[in-house]
Amino acid sequence: MKSLKKQRRIQVIIVAAIALALSTALIGYAMRDGINFFRSPSQVVAEPPTASEVFRIGGLVEDGTLVRGQGETVTFAVTDGGASVPVSYTGVLPDLFEEGQGMVGTGKYVNGTFVATEILAKHDETYMPKEVVDALKEQGVYQDPNETDS
Repeated sequence: MKSLKKQRRIQVIIVAAIALALSTALIGYAMRDGINFFRSPSQVVAEPPTASEVFRIGGLVEDGTLVRGQGETVTFAVTDGGASVPVSYTGVLPDLFEEGQGMVGTGKYVNGTFVATEILAKHDETYMPKEVVDALKEQGVYQDPNETDS
């Protein structure tokens, strides 16, 4: 009698472990396209990602590089002070997008150009995404807009 209870308990534990492993694998599989890693321009230049990898890049829109092409195509360069990466985007840019301001883009790095599918810009004059601030601080370029010069 005791061995039957022990055997049932072991079977329940094994089935629960298999169900947990299967559900974890299914969640990971479902999220594979929803996870985008952030890279600074310096990281992209140092270790270029594969052409099929979707990631986010952020930094400052480099002054003098914003060119509006045919239709809705826009090209510019994004920099973190250490490196600059050319960006191509087809679509409508956010209203607050301009040279010298922070931006984050999602897309792929193809033939030396970041082909963006989405561009996000700051939403006020002091906001900058945390990843961009960290990348600029790492390069020694970031200046806190809340600090006053004495």
